[in-house]
Amino acid sequence: MPRPEPRIALYAGSFDPVTNGHLDVVRQAAGLCDRLVLAIGLNPGKTPLFPTEERLAMLTEVCGPVVKAAGAELKTATFDDLVITAAQREGATVLIRGLRDGTDFDYEMQMAGMNGTMAPQVQTVFLPASPAVRPITATLVRQIAKMGGDISAFVPAAVAARLKEKFTK
Repeated sequence: MPRPEPRIALYAGSFDPVTNGHLDVVRQAAGLCDRLVLAIGLNPGKTPLFPTEERLAMLTEVCGPVVKAAGAELKTATFDDLVITAAQREGATVLIRGLRDGTDFDYEMQMAGMNGTMAPQVQTVFLPASPAVRPITATLVRQIAKMGGDISAFVPAAVAARLKEKFTK
């Protein structure tokens, strides 16, 4: 019997930095696929705190063990075009989107509709954030870290160390 095609899912974001909220979505997504592609969107109009290579390294370091424990393979990538185009390029049939609240849901439903029209073969799957990580945003984490606040509840330890280093220079 021929082996079935691997189930490939793509989860896109800026991951600047990787938060416990991202990790929560990754943990859930890894159980739904054979390969999880974590894709960093590159926006020339934005200046991220962490360079692309460092964000890719953080994703591998923090998410790699979680994805492996779920029995899936991790791949990291970058893209500077439409997320649906990146998903197609990676061979993904599932686009993962994390939801924190109703505001996220309304926006993501619009995006899922547009993406579904452009690429009907790629299904959007919404994963709700666990209650403990719902309030976490990368923007708030950066602000708290910049002002010397304790971010240990919001990011993995390896990311907290990188943030501390970034803001003590």
